[in-house]
Amino acid sequence: MTHRTVHEWGRVAVGDVGFTRGQADALLAAARAHPFGGTDGTDILCDHHRHLRARQMVGVIAARGTSLEILPKVDPTTPDDTPATVRGRLMHMLNVVLGLDISTGEASAMSHSADSLLDLFIALFADRLLAEVRHGLPRQYQSFDEDLRALRGRLDPVRQFTVHAVRPDRLACRFDALSVDIPLMQIMKACVLFVSRHTRSMATQRKLAELRFLFDEVRAVTPGALPWKQVRVDRSSRRWNTLLEFARLLLGQRWQETHAASHEPEGISLLFPMNDLFEAYVAAQLRRALADSGLDVVTQGGLRYCLGPWREGEDTVGTSFSTRPDILVRRGGKVEIILDTKWKNLTNGVSQADVYQMMAYARIYRSPRLVLLYPAVPGESGRKIEMHGLAEGRERLEIATVAVEASETELREELRHLVFPRTPA
Repeated sequence: MTHRTVHEWGRVAVGDVGFTRGQADALLAAARAHPFGGTDGTDILCDHHRHLRARQMVGVIAARGTSLEILPKVDPTTPDDTPATVRGRLMHMLNVVLGLDISTGEASAMSHSADSLLDLFIALFADRLLAEVRHGLPRQYQSFDEDLRALRGRLDPVRQFTVHAVRPDRLACRFDALSVDIPLMQIMKACVLFVSRHTRSMATQRKLAELRFLFDEVRAVTPGALPWKQVRVDRSSRRWNTLLEFARLLLGQRWQETHAASHEPEGISLLFPMNDLFEAYVAAQLRRALADSGLDVVTQGGLRYCLGPWREGEDTVGTSFSTRPDILVRRGGKVEIILDTKWKNLTNGVSQADVYQMMAYARIYRSPRLVLLYPAVPGESGRKIEMHGLAEGRERLEIATVAVEASETELREELRHLVFPRTPA
């Protein structure tokens, strides 16, 4: 198994070092087959013959016998952080967005021992699941129809006097009994069997082998037939919520898409669009930062239209070309701030298209404040905030950065001060 790690927009050699041509072609085929790959897979990987260039997807893409980990990077010109540091930072963002309930110390420690983000997720899942299973598997009452030598529950007269009409030593019984073969456990077992084929860590393999033994009484169900809608999490099984989220992630039931192509049974890809992840992370932290402010944080809302039928002397009602700002900050029904997140390096300048987009938002949503929010370069001293006015109006456009590597407390404080600027002394 050949494994390589690269940053966003980075490249990995094809030839004498790096991947062989066959391995590169297998990865490109996996990119084309993935839902995030676009029409020809170039949204994930681009082929430049002597090297592959990663795009703005992060995570792991894999094919038979090979895998490539893509880690986020804001500024390609700065010295690299270690893969373990960046992996831990990415894991923290995913933890906040997906609600995986992983402590900062746990994620940081495991990111230094894991070979890739996929191995890190599988190791966390195996550790959590084994700890819960050792406390006992949840059980639920289920109805059974069995043929027994002694009566249990009640007799099924139809089956008794047809199937067993000449077998008085067999009783057709119907009864209820506690069973571990329930939808939640079927999902857990399916996830264990699935990830067992894809981890490279021997320690994790041993834990998964123990889990397979402990799940012996649970039926094996293929991932495509799992009863997700039948899962019931009550007070007695609430502690399984986090594990259920891990299973959704690893089995491809979440927005970021785990993908295992049918023609590549040895490959599993776990990819996240970095733009979407940055937006969701900022929104989650902003929502917590403004929890006591009376402001609401709405993501991908608005849905107002740009154009509509023109009638002289009347305000136009939009009916086409819908808009969807990344984040709306509202008080009641009034939009006070529109934030648009951009996972780009601000030192490259602000795109004209981004400014035009914000001008359209100002007009359609009548928002007095607009913010283009970028990630700060790790280690950068101070946070940049530039203020501009929109011509022929009073709206304010702010261009700001936020440190994604900061602690949650510091980040929320930065976001709160972005919404409520400090008053100069």
